[in-house]
Order: sequence, then structure tokens, then C-alpha cells
Amino acid sequence: MPRKNPYLLFMTFLPLSFIPWILGGDFWTHAMYVSVFYLLLPALLGELMGFELKEFGIKLPNKSGWKLFAALFLLSIPLSLYGTTVLSMKDYYPIFTYSGWTDFFLKELIIGVVMLAHEAFFRGFLLFPLAEKNESLAIILQDIPYTIVHIGKPGIEVPYAFIAGIIFAKMDLKGESFLPSFLLHWLGSVLFDVLCVLL
Repeated sequence: MPRKNPYLLFMTFLPLSFIPWILGGDFWTHAMYVSVFYLLLPALLGELMGFELKEFGIKLPNKSGWKLFAALFLLSIPLSLYGTTVLSMKDYYPIFTYSGWTDFFLKELIIGVVMLAHEAFFRGFLLFPLAEKNESLAIILQDIPYTIVHIGKPGIEVPYAFIAGIIFAKMDLKGESFLPSFLLHWLGSVLFDVLCVLL
């Protein structure tokens, strides 16, 4: 089995951060790119480099993870309500067109796949192995590319992404899993999309 090197792993994965962002594409194409470059390819490369999936936080969270998710989701509700008053945000979301509520929620499921890949990549593959060596460094290093890929969205999202990336990382490390940030990111996104449609 290859000797595990979290620093080499991070440097190998880092360029993958920007490929879906550079390639762009429509809603469905982007979802495919993210699934490949943020989830499938890192899982394969990680195994080839001697890591097990559980070392990337790919497992069920502990009780602390569930509690932090629940607390932060409740906190996200007033933040989402405030977000609907920011015109650039309300005009941008949801990011897809839809023909009715069935189509709306089908596309929210696809957004869920995208969010799963995002959180697995930034809060899983980039974060967990490096955090074993240096937690503070790992939190900052995963957060930089995560923030960069938010450029092009409404301006308020860039500083928000930077702060959220740190909070998500700390929550996941505490919960020993990337699933709390995935659920928070996805369910918070669904909530905000629904509010943007209804309000």
C-alpha cells in the first residue's frame, strides 16, 4: 500500500477545485462536472494514494455533529429571511428554471448531489487528512479555493462563503464527518430557494 502523505494529497486535489468552475456549462452539465471532479475522481485518487474513505470524513457523524447541524440550521432561518431582502440574491436564486413544483423539487435533488460533492471535496478530501497533521492550516487551506469558486455569484456571497467555510470545517471536524455541513448547506439552500419563490 502506498505511504499516505496528506500534503501531497492536498496538492494533488487542489487543482480539481477549479475545473468545474472553469468548465462552466448549463445546470445539468455543471452537476455532472462537480460530481466527477469533486467526488468520483478524488475518491479514486485517494484510494490509489493509500487513504480509506473514512479518513475523508465519509461516515456518519457523532452526536456533536448532529447537534451542531441542528443548531446552525435553526440559525440559518433568520439569515435566509434576511437574504431575501438582498435584491442581488433574490434575483440570482434559484439558479435553475422550473415548470412547476415537481420540477422545482427534482432540481433541488440535483442541487443536493452538487452540494454533496462540494462538501465531500472541500470539507472531506481537502480537510480531514491534512487536519490530522495541522488542523488550523487545513481549515484555512480548504477555505481559500472554496471562497474563490464563489466569485461570479452575488458579491455578498464571497465573504459569506469564507466565513461559512471555516464554520463548516470546524463543525465537521468536531462531528468527525462531512455530512453535517452537507445537510446544512443543502437544506439551507432549499429553504432559501423556497423563500425566494414565495416571498
